[in-house]
Amino acid sequence: MRIVSLVLKFLPRHAAEIRAAVGAVPGASVAADSGDGRMIVLLEDGPGHAVSDSILHVHQLANVMSTTLAYEYSDEALTFEEN
Repeated sequence: MRIVSLVLKFLPRHAAEIRAAVGAVPGASVAADSGDGRMIVLLEDGPGHAVSDSILHVHQLANVMSTTLAYEYSDEALTFEEN
């Protein structure tokens, strides 16, 4: 499982269309909308879609000026081998 959060920046007048566009991205949801052109979006991987694809999709949404990765979590275990 991978979860990431992104901070989107845009002109406030585009908030409704960006919120709707984020809702159409697989595994994406709006966690917070400040009302001043900033929005926190959560992305989670799932069957048939990867978080990396969803990040690119959100980054390329119309009227999004910038996308910043704020948090990333993965529960995939790392294995270390000792020599």
